[in-house]
Amino acid sequence: MKLYMIRRRSIWANEDELAATNKTSAEIGSEMADRLRWIRSYAVNEADGRIGSVCFYEADSPDAIREHGNRIGAPSEEILPVGGAAVKQPDPQPVQYG
Repeated sequence: MKLYMIRRRSIWANEDELAATNKTSAEIGSEMADRLRWIRSYAVNEADGRIGSVCFYEADSPDAIREHGNRIGAPSEEILPVGGAAVKQPDPQPVQYG
């Protein structure tokens, strides 16, 4: 599997919608475990007041990511392969939206 970054823009109106999608994403991800693995996501405060995200997935192809996005109601059209990572600090714990 390869590592990909997915940018979803202005998908959610509020944190409740985001939480519901996260739950569904984990469930669908389990069903697709042979083709896709959710690594991490960051919520983004969009200029229009909605919530977007930057997500990292391992997947066997961009098509698997698109299928997952369609199944969870969060289209995944902006998909970029990740060439490497430079982790300078661990994520703060716990990461909270807001």
